[in-house]
Amino acid sequence: MKTLRTVLSLTLLAVLTLYCTTRPPAEGLYVARDFTAENLFSGNIEGPAFDSKGNLYVVNYLRDGTIGRVNSDGSCELFVELPEGSIANSIQFDSKGDMLLADFPRHNVLRLHPATKEVGVFCHEERFNQPNDLCINAKDQVFASDPKWSESSGQLWRIDPGGKAVLLETGMGTTNGIELSPDERRLYVNESVQRRVWRYDVDAQGNVSNKKLLIEFADNGLDGMKCDREGNLYITRWGKGTVAVVSPEGRLLREVVLKGKKCSNLVFGGKDGRDVFVTLQDRKGMERFRCAVPGKRFK
Repeated sequence: MKTLRTVLSLTLLAVLTLYCTTRPPAEGLYVARDFTAENLFSGNIEGPAFDSKGNLYVVNYLRDGTIGRVNSDGSCELFVELPEGSIANSIQFDSKGDMLLADFPRHNVLRLHPATKEVGVFCHEERFNQPNDLCINAKDQVFASDPKWSESSGQLWRIDPGGKAVLLETGMGTTNGIELSPDERRLYVNESVQRRVWRYDVDAQGNVSNKKLLIEFADNGLDGMKCDREGNLYITRWGKGTVAVVSPEGRLLREVVLKGKKCSNLVFGGKDGRDVFVTLQDRKGMERFRCAVPGKRFK
């Protein structure tokens, strides 16, 4: 009887071992996987953003000058064509649900009404270089990066709800990714060519002060940025093919390795806000990965 029990125990152990080693592993955190197919967008794929209903929009679907809608299964469809000569680089949604677009060739920030698909100019400023990336606060004040790539320089703007542009700083490096902290009391702006991320204090009127260097990288470039709910900054490392996760104190917590190298921007989404969707300009499509902390807009 003892021998039989031993044989049965060993058999059960073997079965359990076989099950544990052959069953599909649970989806891991910070592991990038394909979300869309390749070559669905132009080489200027950028600016992913979710509306309040959970619809994902990305600029330059099929060709420059368009906005695409990306479905939850990764399939895509044309949402709207922009006016001739306009090319969007970033998308943000205001409190009314209108889509704001950085139109870099025509020195505009456009406003698009999703229901009617009507496109108009929210802000035109001749002093804009090439408005690149946008972030927006609860008061509908828009902060815009404004690089001049030919001179590796840039500017920083605030655009108030009425469409008036206020120059916050000039003489910067190649300003690109821009993001507000969850409490909107800090503004982060990176410089792609110089590979620096700056931190500003933001007051109740939307003015910035107390500029400090948050972190500096030794190689490759920087592009779009987003914050999670704990204030950690997710930064696309263009050319390196990683997303750097940086604490509010400027400590590099991890780098998420992507399949593509030219990652241009990212956004938090999914049912719990823990899916990170990344645009890749070399693959002309998107990847995604799971993270531990939801994006800042997910309560």
